[in-house]
Amino acid sequence: KKHIEECIRTSLEGYFKDLRGTAPDGMYDMMVKVVEKPLLEVVMSQADNNQSRAAEWLGLNRNTLRKKLVEHKLIK
Repeated sequence: KKHIEECIRTSLEGYFKDLRGTAPDGMYDMMVKVVEKPLLEVVMSQADNNQSRAAEWLGLNRNTLRKKLVEHKLIK
């Protein structure tokens, strides 16, 4: 857990450095999308693409998981 937090913190610090004083916009949505897609990819892979199992592991309703998979173009 701590390792992931450190990676995110380092990435965010680099993001602000790259902005060079320019105000960021829509950071929350950007971060959710950046983290959510690889999370879904890895969990689906580990669950052998079983959406019911993956939804249970993630603590999501299966329909919510399916919606997120479509949003991230991981399924059609």
